[in-house]
Amino acid sequence: MSFLLLFIVSSQLLTGCEDQKDTGTNDSQTPDKLEKAVYQHEGLTKYNPPIELHLVKETGQGLRDLIDNLPGETLEDNRWSKLYKQDLGIEIIYDWKAEGDIYYRKLGSVLASGNLPDVVKVNAQQLRQLNNAGLIQDLSEVYDKYATPFSKEIINQEGPAPLESATIDEKLMGIPNIQSSLDSVEFLWIRMDWLDNLDLGKPQNIEDVLTISKAFTAEDPDQNGQHDTLGLSITQHLWDPVMGLTGFMAGFEAYPKIWIENNDGQLVYGGIQPDVKDALEVLQEMYREGQLDSEFYLKDGDRVKELIADGKIGMLYGEQWSSFVIGSSRNGDPTVQWQAFPIVSNGGELAKVPLKVDMNQFFVVREGFEHPEAVIKMINLHLEKNWGKTAEYNKYYSNPFPVWQLSPITPYPALKNLEAYRQLERARLSGDYSRLEAEANSIHNYITSYLTQGDDSGWGWERSYGPDGAFAILDSYVENNQLLRDSFIGPPTTTMIEKKTILDNYMHDTFVNIILGNPIDDFDDFVNKWYNMGGAKLTEEVNQWYTENN
Repeated sequence: MSFLLLFIVSSQLLTGCEDQKDTGTNDSQTPDKLEKAVYQHEGLTKYNPPIELHLVKETGQGLRDLIDNLPGETLEDNRWSKLYKQDLGIEIIYDWKAEGDIYYRKLGSVLASGNLPDVVKVNAQQLRQLNNAGLIQDLSEVYDKYATPFSKEIINQEGPAPLESATIDEKLMGIPNIQSSLDSVEFLWIRMDWLDNLDLGKPQNIEDVLTISKAFTAEDPDQNGQHDTLGLSITQHLWDPVMGLTGFMAGFEAYPKIWIENNDGQLVYGGIQPDVKDALEVLQEMYREGQLDSEFYLKDGDRVKELIADGKIGMLYGEQWSSFVIGSSRNGDPTVQWQAFPIVSNGGELAKVPLKVDMNQFFVVREGFEHPEAVIKMINLHLEKNWGKTAEYNKYYSNPFPVWQLSPITPYPALKNLEAYRQLERARLSGDYSRLEAEANSIHNYITSYLTQGDDSGWGWERSYGPDGAFAILDSYVENNQLLRDSFIGPPTTTMIEKKTILDNYMHDTFVNIILGNPIDDFDDFVNKWYNMGGAKLTEEVNQWYTENN
């Protein structure tokens, strides 16, 4: 089934479920009876006596900021840890916590030592390595028995690929941490007050984007009389979901992080195609002219966010939640205004927007842990309390702070955000907001609070879910068939497990060095070495999978 058809069918199913909640037999049940019926499933029963579940946790500034806004709550003691203990009899214990690169280095050492916590989130490569070492459990029977029907529906919302990617030798060795591929598509975000100050038009093609970037750098867009602004924001990682280069590259028909089909029907890796070289040459010129931060290669997302908050950035590419990042630039200055725009191409046609199906995070259970079903129960409860029949969305998902981040397990329905936008748009057109589901209704309240009371906590919601926000653009991407799906959605091949990290790092370092000024023809050397370092074998394996599955 094609992705677009699967998306339409899944969206209809989701809408149908919502309609049933509005008008079906559930309305005749009291809340107590409804909750009792839901919690009869074996996947939501409580341990008695309670059990301990050991995990590890990646932290960061965003999580600290969240906890600062939640008096009386900590990472160890909060609404989610209490809910898991109260409803499931599971006491969450973090063996250790760390930030960013330190977390991943420590996690790598822990996995290599074999001293795993009870449950740990790993990537696809680590999943295979742990399986090969016999360090994790087969969860096939556990999933079949303990996953609720609602959880299974959500996990399969974008098709069978997530579970297939966690299956090794016909055994389910991990539970995919369900994300939304649709939510990962990118938009171009521009400061409209700067655009207006310089009397510039909205971008129609990539040349317009380059014109805006140059003007934002050289023409004092904030009108403070100083040369202190940048045209385009990027981070050291290049492919971050906010302030990355994925959307910029797409404007040159370059798709570095996905596999695409060539004219011969074969899959080729986007990162080694000639269009990438064209984009890198432009980025090199932008860096030379001061349109990019001279130290971008040293700065992660948190440090670049500081530039946004200080009003030094006027344009970036990013996912739909970028609005909540750029909103910091409005602190103390409500005249700052941003708007999302579609990714634009280098010609007159609509741009193809890369869509990578995210199947790279899995929860695994260490071999020997006597309660492997505990992680399934936590997934069930997380989904139920946010989007199920007994949901308390405003308490456990957004209040309006993203309190869902306090949970160590954070799956969500892949289509929920776009469907919430569609509900809101139908309500805006009809004037009837009475049928909004919990999530859409909460978003409506945040937007209304911003528009009618000036509550700036609703600004980001309006910029993403408003009539001209990011999701309106996403809806047009779908309608206009602009989404370019990653053509490889299979489990990691042997060479991917062995060489992908090396190849990715090599590509990253080459691209950064070219942007900084290395000869553009270094790209051609990179392509040749990429093939010799394992890329040729990798391409062969990917095409073998493609032939067998298409």
